[in-house]
Amino acid sequence: MSSITVKKKCCKSNPRCKKCPVVLHRLTMLGHAEKVGSRKYEMLSKPKQKVAKSVRAR
Repeated sequence: MSSITVKKKCCKSNPRCKKCPVVLHRLTMLGHAEKVGSRKYEMLSKPKQKVAKSVRAR
């Protein structure tokens, strides 16, 4: 699907931004993304709105 390059460091905004390394790591654990390189992730499926909201929460 699509690839995303992660930011180097979390900006600590509330809610977390979509390119935050923590958000993409959580999506990987849920099976929506796959880590390709050191800062590259491949999106396998688009997460539902409820999942995306819970992943971005602080």
